[in-house]
Amino acid sequence: MAESAPAAVRGSLVTAYQLATLSGIVVGYLVGYLLQLAAMFGLAAAPATLLLPLLWRMPDTARWYLLKGRIADARSALRRIQPEADIDAELADMAAAVDERGGGIGEMVRRPYLRATLFVIALGFLVQITGINAIIYYSPRLFAAMGFAGYFAMLALPAMVQVAGLAAVCASLFLVDRLGRRPILLSGIATMITADAVLITVFANDSDGGTGLVLGFAGVLLFIIGFNFGFGSLVWVYAAESFPSRLRSMGSSLMLTSTLTANAIVAAFSLTMLRVLGGAGVFAVFGTFAVVAFVVVYRFAPETKGRKLEEIRHFWENGGRWPAERSPAADEP
Repeated sequence: MAESAPAAVRGSLVTAYQLATLSGIVVGYLVGYLLQLAAMFGLAAAPATLLLPLLWRMPDTARWYLLKGRIADARSALRRIQPEADIDAELADMAAAVDERGGGIGEMVRRPYLRATLFVIALGFLVQITGINAIIYYSPRLFAAMGFAGYFAMLALPAMVQVAGLAAVCASLFLVDRLGRRPILLSGIATMITADAVLITVFANDSDGGTGLVLGFAGVLLFIIGFNFGFGSLVWVYAAESFPSRLRSMGSSLMLTSTLTANAIVAAFSLTMLRVLGGAGVFAVFGTFAVVAFVVVYRFAPETKGRKLEEIRHFWENGGRWPAERSPAADEP
């Protein structure tokens, strides 16, 4: 998607991935509330079956065609998505970037791509280690620990939280190519930190009345909104933008591996931490990682709004500095 999208709307289109993912989560919660387990698993096959013929007809990207030497197909693919662009100039820029030897993991852990590799690995790890899937996996237990009870509370409340997250993704989708990546990502992480502070307060005070329930639900709601507005919407934007074409799939795989590793840690230890440290301790740990994430993003994440992929590649090759001769404004009308 990142390879196909024009620079002006690339962030929004990649963010749409999270919009689709979260929509599926919300539907899953609602189906789980209404149906039995066997029917839930059976219905999961329906969207996959519908998607298969669409994927079969989906064309490859212009950059991929250039990598394979299929110039005519690259021209056709680019004209399909950017009919008003200077096709020859765009293809020349792409060809200059892809007309290089094939890359591998050895190249990614050496200069000039080591910095980008470490960044996407750290970002992928921080996305999960800050606790999002602990809330998604164990939200019924968290709500029970706050004092909520009943079947409705265990399934309907998590669904309501995810609907709020869906609204946050929609807001990010609208703003990412207007405000830029960094403001959205940093404000999302800051919201997560605030939510962690609220949840620490709720659990530390053992609130079992109406106020505690309201604050606890608000804390979880705020956390989901912050995550989906920032991390959830934009992490894959950076994964797609940080490497040249020949390394892009491997870079995304490294981020995914880092994300899954952190997710495994969260899944394995969240319930143990909840039992040993209590809710306040759990969210103190997640809040600490969220602060680390804020610092990492503030220090190392570039603002790529309006930049071509080839420009972003030069940023990482240039030691984390933009080439002096180009600016985002140069690409804007």
